[in-house]
Amino acid sequence: MKQTEIPPVQIPQNAVHIRASRPGDHEQIAVVLNQPGVRRGTLRLPHTSPEQVRSFLERPSDGGLQLVAERDGIIVGAAGLHRQTGRRHHAAVLGMSIHDAYHRQGIGKALLLDLMDAADNWLNIIRIELTVFTDNAAAIALYETAGFEAEGVHRAYAFRDGAFADVLAMARIKKSDG
Repeated sequence: MKQTEIPPVQIPQNAVHIRASRPGDHEQIAVVLNQPGVRRGTLRLPHTSPEQVRSFLERPSDGGLQLVAERDGIIVGAAGLHRQTGRRHHAAVLGMSIHDAYHRQGIGKALLLDLMDAADNWLNIIRIELTVFTDNAAAIALYETAGFEAEGVHRAYAFRDGAFADVLAMARIKKSDG
């Protein structure tokens, strides 16, 4: 190898690669979104079509960011920040979905950290907010370790599994550097 050549990057097997989503990801993201655990833990309806996902990916929110997590070339998670407008331009809503077979492997944490870095250092988003079902202890713990704080409970927030379920409203507010 010549001195000017750069050796190819070797990505360890089972490594998680975080990147921006693309419209061509629609088929794999639809698989993630249709997992029973994802549907139960989010506001997703059953049977999200690849076409619905493609339409969403083709119309990104202004000032937001959509990421996917890949493992061995397969999309195993998706997350995004959806920036608010007008007087709430400093805020974004966070959404995240991890394939049922890949829970508790650091994928959600990797996506969350990348989104928070982008919010803090590139998008000037001060407030990141989300809702999480009150029985989703693993997600609540992840958000708490990332600096999110509970702001209240929305009772009977969403219809899920034949009954109304409560969600916890959480937010992370970037501390000023000064």
